[in-house]
Amino acid sequence: MRKLVFAINISLDGCCDHTKFFPNEDTMAYFIQLVRGTGTFLYGRKTYELMVPYWPDVAKNPEGDREVDIEYAHAFNGVEKIVVFSRSLASAEDEKTRIVRTDLQGEVIKLKQEPGKNILVGGIDLASQLAALGLIDEYRIVVHPLVVGEGRRLFEGNLQEKLHLKLVESEVFESGTVALRYLKQ
Repeated sequence: MRKLVFAINISLDGCCDHTKFFPNEDTMAYFIQLVRGTGTFLYGRKTYELMVPYWPDVAKNPEGDREVDIEYAHAFNGVEKIVVFSRSLASAEDEKTRIVRTDLQGEVIKLKQEPGKNILVGGIDLASQLAALGLIDEYRIVVHPLVVGEGRRLFEGNLQEKLHLKLVESEVFESGTVALRYLKQ
């Protein structure tokens, strides 16, 4: 059975708004490795529209981008499929994307039972719903050494009960960023 892995960048004060800070090169290298171990992305509409067509475009036209961004774009393009949970997205940007409009829990359970690499979910809203359903197996929280003071927070008011997690790995990058890996207990 494949694992559902949630990965996100946050600041020390819990901000996970991508417009407030940008991952540095060592953080991007960490995410490249994570994406290479992924067979399916799960996104809500907002995160999908943030990621696609941005990363596929970087892979096609890398001029002016950092080398690590180009490498991430190629890893992103190597993922077999993207499943977008949305009631409002009219169509997908590419042929490997499928839009699902109902039954989040049932669809994710089916995906987890398929053979292949892990499933990676990003963003806040969809991940909050999946956490509340108890479907996330692993949490990868990458904490950046800055205080933003504003922006969206992780799981703000979306959980009915506490999540009990076990820290199984941590890595400190040269930049002071810390990658934490937790398993659901």
